Order: sequence, then C-alpha cells, then structure tokens
Amino acid sequence: MTTKKVTMTATKTATKTAVTKKYAALLRGINVGGSKKVPMAQLRTLLEGLGHGDVQTYLQSGNAVFSSTRQDPEALARELEAAIEAHFGFRVACLVLDGAYLRAVAEACPFPAAELEGKQLHVTFWSRQPGPERFAALDEASYLPEEYRLGDRVLYLYAPDGLGRSKLAEALARPAVVKGVDVTTRNWNTVAKLVELTGI
Repeated sequence: MTTKKVTMTATKTATKTAVTKKYAALLRGINVGGSKKVPMAQLRTLLEGLGHGDVQTYLQSGNAVFSSTRQDPEALARELEAAIEAHFGFRVACLVLDGAYLRAVAEACPFPAAELEGKQLHVTFWSRQPGPERFAALDEASYLPEEYRLGDRVLYLYAPDGLGRSKLAEALARPAVVKGVDVTTRNWNTVAKLVELTGI
C-alpha cells in the first residue's frame, strides 16, 4: 500500500510539472534608431533553440509568444537574455509573463480601455513591484489630463495625445523612477493582442 501511494504521488507530481503554459517575452529597447537590431525571425529561432514550442512574434518591437512546460518566468527571461547576448553580442532586458498574468493585467486596467484609442493607453511592465517612494517627487496634478495608476508590477498610463508627446511618460522614465528595475512599455493594442496570443 505504501509503495502504491508513493508511486501515485510521484505520477501526480510529474503530471503537474509537465503542464504547458503560454508565455509572452517582452524585449526592451530593440530595433529603435538602428541600435540593438534583433530580427524577429532570428528571435523565433533562438526561442525554438531553447526548447520552446508554438513560437510566434508580434510586430518588430520585441514581442514573442511561446509555450513551455517550465514554470519559472524569471528563469526563462534570464535564459533568453543570455541567448540573445551570446548570439548578437549585446544585452537586452527581457520580461517573460504568462498568459494568466497578462489577462489579469488587462482586466484590472483602471482606465476605460474600450473607450480609448490604443495609442492613448499604455502599460509599463516592471521586473518587480515599484514602491510609492519612486513617485514621491512627481507632481501628478501638473501633468493633467495625463494620468498614471499602479497595478501588479505594472504602471498604466493614460496619455491622450500619445506616448511620443507625453510629458508624464518622460517623467516616469527618469532614472530616479526606474533605477535598478527592468521596465518596458507597450500600448494597449499590443497588450490586448498578447492576451489573445497567450490565451489557452
């Protein structure tokens, strides 16, 4: 009886660890102004070489989707960073996020996403949760009608005139705010598409 129970437990454990999850990899600061060029075809090849399945890329700004039985997004991100550096010769910060988390981010949006253009709403993903002290020096009222809200390792930014003309986006990108953290920003259309691509 004891042996049988141990065998059944081991089988259940193996089944749990073999569950396939879908992830999105977000690369920061590539293919901008001619620096850090990472062709999407080569990124797909790298991800496949790491053993991932169902690999897709979206746009040229560093969005990839893949499936894996591995359950540690941070370890997957570090592995991808190492592969990119080995192949291209430069470091690219990567965030790997699972589909359930991306859907939760979209559902928790504090702004009326359905009523806004994709270019008016952005999400900045953080490698770890930002504390309020990072934003203490910001005079939020001086940036209105632009606004930001914090979520679970994300910052939602409403910029009615777009990110390129946003003074608040500039302030939120200052070293005092993002020092020591990897961050990368996507507009709402991209977030919605990544939610779709990582859905089960």
